[in-house]
Amino acid sequence: MATHEDYAKFLKQIREETGIDSLVPDEGGLVSVRVDDAYNVNLQFVEATGRVLCFVEVAELPTDAPREVYRDLLAGGLFGKETAGGYFALEPESETVVYNYFFDLDRAAEDVEEFVATLEKILQLCDLWAERVKGALPAAGASAPASPPLGMLA
Repeated sequence: MATHEDYAKFLKQIREETGIDSLVPDEGGLVSVRVDDAYNVNLQFVEATGRVLCFVEVAELPTDAPREVYRDLLAGGLFGKETAGGYFALEPESETVVYNYFFDLDRAAEDVEEFVATLEKILQLCDLWAERVKGALPAAGASAPASPPLGMLA
């Protein structure tokens, strides 16, 4: 089973691969890095399972967000639709949509380049969902549109 020491070695490999020196875990194993001034990518090692939870804040929903947004996020979370195996959560206080994905540390450490490529794909997916959510929200000061529900990504 992977340990915190294995996780620290893995993060060192990622720092070497990416040149991002801020990928250093705190005492609880959490790493947070801002990417492209758009997303905070968080990695949290869970020693009990040997997995690394990656979570990214995708969008903040207004209190008047249409139900279609929630329906699509729920379908993505429950059925993995357009989520590449990850799932969505909604932080209840801020109404922030969070994308979550679990990596097996042992497998991820076998190919750091693939891990980094997967993180890049996750950010692309977050871009798509952020645009999707934004497109379904009423414009500032406008009433909710009478448009059909969000369609699935092509």
